[in-house]
Amino acid sequence: MNPEYRSITGTFDILPDTSTTDGASDAPSSTWRYIEDVIHKVMQRFNAEEIRTPILEPTPLIARGVGAYTDIVSKEMFAFERGDTHYVLRPEITAPVVRAYLQHHLDQRGGVQKLYYIGPCFRAERPQKGRYRQFHQFGAEIMGTDDPRADVECIALMMAIYEEIGLSGLRLRLNSVGNPASRARFVEALQNYLEPYRHELSETSLQRLEKNPLRILDTKAQHEQEILQDAPVLLDFLDEESEKHYAEVKTLLQDLEIAFVEDPTLVRGLDYYTHTAFELESADIGAQSALGGGGRYDLLAQELGSKQAVPSIGFASGIERLLLAMEAQGIEAPAAPAVDVFLAALGDEAQRWVFRWAQQLRAEGLSVGLDLRGRSLKSQMKEANRQRAEYTLIIGGNELEAGGAQVKHMESGEQEEVAFDNLVAYLQRRIEA
Repeated sequence: MNPEYRSITGTFDILPDTSTTDGASDAPSSTWRYIEDVIHKVMQRFNAEEIRTPILEPTPLIARGVGAYTDIVSKEMFAFERGDTHYVLRPEITAPVVRAYLQHHLDQRGGVQKLYYIGPCFRAERPQKGRYRQFHQFGAEIMGTDDPRADVECIALMMAIYEEIGLSGLRLRLNSVGNPASRARFVEALQNYLEPYRHELSETSLQRLEKNPLRILDTKAQHEQEILQDAPVLLDFLDEESEKHYAEVKTLLQDLEIAFVEDPTLVRGLDYYTHTAFELESADIGAQSALGGGGRYDLLAQELGSKQAVPSIGFASGIERLLLAMEAQGIEAPAAPAVDVFLAALGDEAQRWVFRWAQQLRAEGLSVGLDLRGRSLKSQMKEANRQRAEYTLIIGGNELEAGGAQVKHMESGEQEEVAFDNLVAYLQRRIEA
């Protein structure tokens, strides 16, 4: 079969079975569901509440929330217009969560708001392994406190998800970008240091030098990394307040026995980011080593129109990157749930009985499969095996006359007759066991 239409480059289908077909995720839908279940379970342990925001957001929200000079906004957004309104497919979810927090006055719920999300995002990137035009993020935002314990709670929450899945050998990079006053002094020193190297910088770095110098520290160009080796270090410019916050974060991480590596080049390059920045890496997934990361963004709410600051910290991680790390470390998700009972029918009257009883058994909480093509008993038994059914009920004219089904335990091959009146209790008792 040669379909006329195919999935768009940089997107993929998530199929019921493992696939290596172009345009399909390697991992089956059961693996995705397993990861999502782990995320929900760990988030619940940390008393985080789920929030779901629209895929479609106003373009100005993302431009201000992510930063007008970032690659995401300048190069990678899927944006369009309808009438006088500008829309964008969300490239990330933090700005939408802050928008929802302000729009719905979530601060009035009382206390700190600990919100988490799972959902698709969109960026017009060059597709490659671990980087897609539609990808899937999960993350959390802790809003309404500037306490360093919130920073460490956020990091611990992120780490707990990867630990629950079983990943090992991960590296947590940590830094502080200070408060605005500290960062302003550093930016001036960095600009002064880089000015003599202007003719050696790439066009992108030259633009950043004028508009967003911290982003130059993210450069992947080897010659620029060499230039930066003797550049000023942000940590040397922290004032007393910033140093105290950073020291408390490190102490609390040590208290929780969460290992980290200090990296003075790790930054969040926008003005509303403050204090803690962090990133989690895996050496097992190649050049795109980042699994997730985040930071404190105490001034973002004001950037989006709030009259007051909403001190917050959050992280975001990619599910596709997580799947790559699981594959590299040989971690397999549990198999998809098997069918509890498969109903095999012989003859028209038996098919009607099976169709009716399938609904009754499902209403009792059992997972039930049946044949919808009128195939032979041999073919139906093959289908029961394909669906990994624990039990198969065989119903024909003799069984209808006798008022009992032949019940076969598929693994052992044992088979016995069970009266219709006792069928539900029989199956529930054995399947629950």
